[in-house]
Amino acid sequence: LSLSLCLSVRPLFFPAFEMGESDPEIEALRQSIADKQSSVEKQAAVVRALKASAADTAQTEQALELLKALKVGLESECRELAARVGAGNGIANKEAFRQAVNNILERRLFLIPSFHIYGGVTGLYDYGPPGCAVKANVLAFWRQHFVLEENMLEVDCPCVTPEVVLKASGHVDKFTDLMVKDEKTGMCYRADHLLKDYCKEALEKDPLMPTEKRNELKQILAVIDEFTSEQLGEKLRKFGITAPDTKNPLSDPYPFNLMFSTSIGPTGLLQGYLRPETAQGIFVNFKDLYYYNGNRLPFSAAQIGQAFRNEIAPRQGLLRVREFTLAEIEHFVNPDDKSHPKFKDVAELKLLLYPRAEQIAVKQPVLTCLGEAVGKGTINNETLGYFIGRTYLFLVSLGIDKERLRFRQHLLNEMAHYATDCWDAEIECTYGWIECVGLADRSAYDLKAHTDKSKVQLVAQEKYSEPKLIESLSIVPNKKELAKVFAKVLNRNMRLVEEALLAMTETEALEMKAKLDSDGEVSFKVCALEKDVTITKSMVSISKEAKKVHARTFTPSVIEPSFGIGRIIYCLYEHCFYTRPSKAGDEQCNVFRFPPLVAPIKCTVFPLVQDEALNATALQISKALTKVALSHKIDTTGNSIGKRYARTDELGVPFAITVDSSVTVTIRERDSKAQVRVPVDEVAFTVRDVSEGQCSWLDIESKYPVVANKE
Repeated sequence: LSLSLCLSVRPLFFPAFEMGESDPEIEALRQSIADKQSSVEKQAAVVRALKASAADTAQTEQALELLKALKVGLESECRELAARVGAGNGIANKEAFRQAVNNILERRLFLIPSFHIYGGVTGLYDYGPPGCAVKANVLAFWRQHFVLEENMLEVDCPCVTPEVVLKASGHVDKFTDLMVKDEKTGMCYRADHLLKDYCKEALEKDPLMPTEKRNELKQILAVIDEFTSEQLGEKLRKFGITAPDTKNPLSDPYPFNLMFSTSIGPTGLLQGYLRPETAQGIFVNFKDLYYYNGNRLPFSAAQIGQAFRNEIAPRQGLLRVREFTLAEIEHFVNPDDKSHPKFKDVAELKLLLYPRAEQIAVKQPVLTCLGEAVGKGTINNETLGYFIGRTYLFLVSLGIDKERLRFRQHLLNEMAHYATDCWDAEIECTYGWIECVGLADRSAYDLKAHTDKSKVQLVAQEKYSEPKLIESLSIVPNKKELAKVFAKVLNRNMRLVEEALLAMTETEALEMKAKLDSDGEVSFKVCALEKDVTITKSMVSISKEAKKVHARTFTPSVIEPSFGIGRIIYCLYEHCFYTRPSKAGDEQCNVFRFPPLVAPIKCTVFPLVQDEALNATALQISKALTKVALSHKIDTTGNSIGKRYARTDELGVPFAITVDSSVTVTIRERDSKAQVRVPVDEVAFTVRDVSEGQCSWLDIESKYPVVANKE
């Protein structure tokens, strides 16, 4: 049976849905096709057996007719599946859409491959003029939305970081990805990406894949971040995955540290790294920031800056690069009180949440009220929930499609051992769901790690309104008695016994006290010596003492939202891009529907024709726009007004001012192409107000005369 029609179908790019996600009706159709395929195979086996045994002709023909009928039914359902999976929105496929976006980005200099005249370097990109402007606008809004709104303390720390800092944070030992090598050429690949690409491509290319196999691949995609190197290697071997470029066999996966190393100073003796994140600069400055904030919690510190990761195989444009911009927040809070006074402001928001239970069961994200998610414990606490809500509002305000934005909870093995809860804001684009913001409750891990390494107490104090009587454990080693027994036997290692006694937990200490009181001595294991020693009652005093205290000292917990600015911007490009027919209808015009908030240029100024008086009016308007701090561009080329509109639409400019008199001018809105006529002396303020959101375009249309659209 030939199923080439069905097997050759590639799913098209759906703007609002992830490729390969379940649709109940389509899954039922797939199951029906699988059942019919099984029936066809069984009936074909019957026909072969009848022919081989030279059975009665009538019996053989009857079996053949049944086989043909089964094939007709199978082919009918195959065509139905092909039609349903192949339905799209007029864009040929996601690759063509992505290529169209990237062509515009490079042609209009939003994005330039770095050092391209020398052949370029993968994973490094330059932002051209419009790209720079979009990035600056995104960062300006981030500062307004987070730093100003929350009264955060902003810092700017060096990119070069001493090894001791990153050793304490765990990056030197654990900041790794699993890598495989082409065994013949030595080319390196990221192991999980090879497996992920295989699963996605298989799901897309084969709409007739049996449901059991389809579910297996979906399960792998759901839990791939949990795989150990051994599990990842086993899957690569199982599916016969080879080097993409050469088809050569691959090595077993092994860890590769992603940090760029360097030396600090001319001697080369001080080891350093280019920072892989900006957060550590905030943590090491906690003590000073806490003092600056009046020794009060909670408070937030923020930093925008470059980070560096020596990616194994950079790809996907701005989504996976070796140098990138991070905007990170470290919110320090009392670990016993993670409520947030402004949580009520976001509690009613409804957003797509993808809890770990739904991921494991290969179910869909659920549209959930944020307050309900926190109340049920799906999201661990109010402060984390508050930042999830604020992140949602930030991304949607930029122009991210809320239907293609979800918050995915980390799986247990994916989450750091010290973390309380972690969520990623993921945005769908043609590459799939992309992690763009990480939101994590990191508990007190970072401050404790730097306290242990630096011996500087990175702690906060909670003052009591009234003194409290608190029982505390007191362990006092008697050095003189310890020396009598251990000084000669253990020599300098006697201090290890003392340190082990002081390190006992309250339970261990009280058990030792009870044993000493009853027996006078106890066997005590000193882990550092890897041996047991005998402790007598005279060697240590253990008691519980009641003390009156006026405050308690503790290590704050940290809740961290971390924004990958480049990733957000690339997803924004895809979400804002569309095409529409030209006036003549003979070609498709490219448009970026950027909100005025992030548009690289807020408006353009066009003299209708080459005329000295109109040029003078255009310059007058330009000066007025500069005074109200609006980015703009004058286009005095002799091209038709239609071509000039098309050029600015391609840059995402939301408004175009056409100068056709010295008294009034027209303002055109990009997406509707609607135009209004406005007095020259009011045009700058009008564009400013609508660009800054002080009024809407509908307000402008109701205030000024609407001009007939000739486009």
